[in-house]
Amino acid sequence: MPAFKIPLRQYVGLLRRYLRSQRSSIVWLGVLLAAGLVMQLVNPQLIRYFIDSAQGADSDRALWIAAALFIGVSLLQQVVAVVAAYIGENVGWIATNKLRGDVAEHCLRLDMSFHKSHTTGSIIERVDGDINALANFFSNFVITLLSNLLLVVGILALLFREGWIVGAGMTVFVVFAVYAIQYIRKYAIPYWGKLRQMSADFYGFLGEHLEGTEDTRANGATGFVMHKFHSLLRVWLPIRTRAFLGWASMWIATLVVFAIGNAIAFALCAYLWKKGAISIGTVYMIFYYTELMAKPIEKIRTQMEDLQKADASIVRIRQLLDTEPAIRDGAGTPLPRGPLSVVFDGVSFSYEEGKATLDGIDFELEHGRTLGLLGRTGSGKTTLARLLLRFYDPQEGEIRLGGVPIRDAKLSELRGRVGLVTQNIEIFQGTVRDNLTFYDESIPDERIAEVLSELGLDDWLRSLPHGLNTTLESGGGGLSAGEAQLLAFARVFLSDPGLVLLDEASSRLDPATEQRLEAAVTKLLRERTCIIIAHRLATVQRADRILILDGGRIAEFGDREALAADPDSRFSRMLEAGMEEVLA
Repeated sequence: MPAFKIPLRQYVGLLRRYLRSQRSSIVWLGVLLAAGLVMQLVNPQLIRYFIDSAQGADSDRALWIAAALFIGVSLLQQVVAVVAAYIGENVGWIATNKLRGDVAEHCLRLDMSFHKSHTTGSIIERVDGDINALANFFSNFVITLLSNLLLVVGILALLFREGWIVGAGMTVFVVFAVYAIQYIRKYAIPYWGKLRQMSADFYGFLGEHLEGTEDTRANGATGFVMHKFHSLLRVWLPIRTRAFLGWASMWIATLVVFAIGNAIAFALCAYLWKKGAISIGTVYMIFYYTELMAKPIEKIRTQMEDLQKADASIVRIRQLLDTEPAIRDGAGTPLPRGPLSVVFDGVSFSYEEGKATLDGIDFELEHGRTLGLLGRTGSGKTTLARLLLRFYDPQEGEIRLGGVPIRDAKLSELRGRVGLVTQNIEIFQGTVRDNLTFYDESIPDERIAEVLSELGLDDWLRSLPHGLNTTLESGGGGLSAGEAQLLAFARVFLSDPGLVLLDEASSRLDPATEQRLEAAVTKLLRERTCIIIAHRLATVQRADRILILDGGRIAEFGDREALAADPDSRFSRMLEAGMEEVLA
C-alpha cells in the first residue's frame, strides 16, 4: 500500500511558519544537542584511555583523571539533555498552540454547510488530536534527526580512524539499518491516516449523542446508541491493530538490526585483536560505539515513526485549511447607520439541488418597520433569516440592507448590524458580562445594567453574588428558560443593530414573562427594523407588514391592518380560524 506523498515544501512551509518566532530557542536547542553529540563521542575515548592505562600504568593518577573526566562529562551530558528537552517541549507547545489557533479560527470562518456536514466531535479531533500528533515534529524533529545523523557520521569517522575494516563494516551495517527501517515505514503510514480518521468519526458520534442524552433516554434509543458505539469500536479495532503492527514492525526491525550490529562488532574486534592490531581498550571502545550507535538509529526510527503520524495529520490538517468557505467576505461597502431597510429581489435558495427552499422571493421592508413572517413549518421562514446574516448565499437574486447588497458588505459589519434571537439559547461557561458582550471590553457596565433593567432583569442582577462577574454554567444551568431568553435579547440590543430578527424568540417564555417582555421590546425596537418569525398570533400584533410563506413562495404580503380587514386575505382567515391551528 503506497505511503502519503507530501511534498518537501509542505514540511518546510509548516516549520518556517510556526517556528519563525522562536529562532533563538531553535538556535539554543541546536547548540545543546551539538554539545551532547560531542560528549557522546568523547566518552568512549575516555573509557579506552582508562582501560589501556589500567593495564600498563605504574600509578593510579591516570586512572583517577580518566574516571573523573568520564563522570564529569556524563553528568554534564545529562544536564544538557534535560535543558534541551525543556526547550524542545516549549518550542513544540508554542508552535502547536499557534497552529491549533489557526485551525480553530479557520473552522469558525467556514460557512454553515461545512458545520452541518461535520460533527462537533470530528472537528475537535482535527483541531486537537491531529495537531497533538505534530508536537514532536515542531519541537525537535529536524534538529534531533540531524544531530543523530551527525552522531552516526561521527562514530563512523572515529571507527575509520581506528581502521578501514572496522569503519567499512559498520558503514554497511548503518546503510542496511536505515534502508530496513525506511522500507518497513512505507507500509505503516497509511494505517495511521485511517486511524486518525476513524478516531475523528468515533468522537464525532460520541459528542453528538452525549449532547442529546435526554432525547436518547426519553425515546428509548439507548440500545441503538450503544449498538452503534460497539459497531464503531469493532471497525476501529482492526485499524488500530494494523497501525500498532506497523509500529511494532519498526521496533522489531530495530532490535534485529542492533543484534546484527553487535555481531559484526564482535567479529571484527576478535579478528583485529588476534592480529594484534588493536588493544583491549580499543576493543571495548568499538563495542561501546556499536552500542552507542543503537541510540541514534533508535532515535531515527522514533523520528520516522513520529513522521508517519505527522504525515497523516498534516494531510488531514492541510485538507481542512484548504477547505474554502462558500461565503466570501465582501469588498467593504459600509452599511448606513440607523434602522436598515430590507429588500429581497428575486431570491431563490435550496439546501439540496433540485429542491427549492425559497423560490423567487420579492419584497421590500422600509427602514424602521416591523415585518411579521408567517408560514407552516418548512415553509422557509428560518432560511430567510439565515440568508440575511449570510450563513448561506442565495443561488439566485440579491438581498440589500439599507440599499447595500449584503455580498458587498464586510461579514463582521453585517453580522454586527443584524441581531438574531432564536428559541435555542446558548449560554457559555463564563461570567454574565462575557455572555452578554462576547468579551467586548468596550461596552461599559452601566450600559449592560441599563439594558437588563429595560428587560426587567435588574432584580435578578442584584441577586447575583458577584453581579456581572458571576460565573454562569455552560448550557445555562441555574437559569430559567425565561431568564436565558431575556439574556439573549440583552445580547442583541447591546450590539445596537439596525435590523433585529426574532425567530420564534418568545416560544420558550411563559405568558407572565412574555407579557413582562412586551413593553421592554417595544421600547428597544424603536428606531430599528425588525422581522418577527412567529407561530402565535399575539407575537405579530406589533408588526406593520405581514408576509406569509407557503412552500418557499410568497403567498401573501401587505400591510397588517389592511390584510386583517380584507375578508379574502389569508391573514384574515388565520385570524378567524386561530393562527396556531392554521400554521400547525
